[in-house]
Amino acid sequence: MNRTRATLIWTALALAVAVPITAAAASPLLAWRDPVYIAAGFAGIVAMALMLVQPLLAGGYLPGLPALRGRSLHRWTGAVLVAAVVAHVAGLWITSPPDVIDALLFRSPTPFSAWGVIAMAALFLAALLAALRPTLSKRLRLRPRIWRFADTSLVMVAALGSVVHALLIEGTMETVSKAVLCVLVLAATVKVAVDLRVWAVWLRRGA
Repeated sequence: MNRTRATLIWTALALAVAVPITAAAASPLLAWRDPVYIAAGFAGIVAMALMLVQPLLAGGYLPGLPALRGRSLHRWTGAVLVAAVVAHVAGLWITSPPDVIDALLFRSPTPFSAWGVIAMAALFLAALLAALRPTLSKRLRLRPRIWRFADTSLVMVAALGSVVHALLIEGTMETVSKAVLCVLVLAATVKVAVDLRVWAVWLRRGA
């Protein structure tokens, strides 16, 4: 890959991440929010940005990153992503515990809450699967393709749930930059699934 193309890819990624965060920071709605609520909101925005970075690392699409380093960064970024989601929910819990309880029990009147809980559950399951993979691989003797299929399926549910969750919220995020980020998250996730042929396991079993 030539230097110009590499520069364009990194620049596009930086803009895709920085523009929504910058636009949210300039939102007039922040004037009426308390610090904990603002921190929780930005933790959610950071989590969305990391959901774009994760598939790019997994698929090896970021130039200048060797395969081993990319996989290592993928694991660390995944840990930061989980931490950001935890911070997001914890901040909302501090500001309004009843709303969080209603969301977790799927009793909230706001549709975006249910999608957020579904995305969070899928993300946590994917992280747990990744953490337990070395142990379970020895005991269950499952092929790497099976693990990849399970992991990618959970990640796709998390990505779709997060995108719907974000799009349904009318908050500090600017509409256009949020929509672009959401489209990029879905596009990157689907591209990795297609390129890694994760559905080949299911197709072969159904044949």
